[in-house]
Amino acid sequence: MLESAYEECLAYELSKAGLRFERQKPLPVRYKEVQLDCGYRLDLVVEDELILEIKAVTEILPIHEAQLLTYLKLDRKSLGLLINFNVPVLKHGVKRVACGDLFRPE
Repeated sequence: MLESAYEECLAYELSKAGLRFERQKPLPVRYKEVQLDCGYRLDLVVEDELILEIKAVTEILPIHEAQLLTYLKLDRKSLGLLINFNVPVLKHGVKRVACGDLFRPE
């Protein structure tokens, strides 16, 4: 199946569980005083806290983790899940990615 189909199914399950979420949330990039629309889109953001990046690939590569880490930093979130649906057992396709305590108030 395509990643978009998995996203649709996951959105259905999140909705059924009563969780708030956004799909394909635009993520602008701020450079100095300019806001750039670079085309970043977050697959799912759950309860405005957790970013879910959905994949359907043979294997998760370091670039996939780097992508999610970039999204976490740009959106100032600390936790994300990289979910690869192309595995025999789903729990083997879930990778937790944490950004750490980077966003303490100054």
